[in-house]
Amino acid sequence: MNIVLVGMSGAGKSTLGVLLAKALGMDYVDTDIVIEQREGKLLQEIIENDGIDKFLRIEEKAVLELQLENCVIATGGSVIYSEKAMNVLKQGSKVIYLHVQYEEIKRRLINVTTRGIVIKKGNDLKDVYEERVPLYIKYSDKTHDCSNKDIEQCVNEIIELIQKRTQ
Repeated sequence: MNIVLVGMSGAGKSTLGVLLAKALGMDYVDTDIVIEQREGKLLQEIIENDGIDKFLRIEEKAVLELQLENCVIATGGSVIYSEKAMNVLKQGSKVIYLHVQYEEIKRRLINVTTRGIVIKKGNDLKDVYEERVPLYIKYSDKTHDCSNKDIEQCVNEIIELIQKRTQ
């Protein structure tokens, strides 16, 4: 079984994912890194040079081609826009939405313009947040609130959550 972490940029998917994988003796994959390695460019470069639609197609393709077992998978925040990718991720996996309140996301994301976040023209971070939260909830098996918690606390709580479900 895989554990798939979804949520906004800044929710802690990558940081938490590494620690979770280590604690559970699982492999770890960050889909943003997979995309950057395959494309030979940073996420932000892809978005700026090729556009959002192409970036979303690249992201979907990268996720659809993953062949992983016993792995913690940290996804890019925009993967949630692909129903096809989310359905593939849900197969043989537990999808956990790392929920963080908007104000905290805003505080954590000091590099919005260079981070490779899919923000459509005319929208701001708040618009993206409000658009994505219902999708994260829709596709996740479990929501875990990471607001106002340190990373170790979140890791321990998610391990407890996972162990309860497998007993």
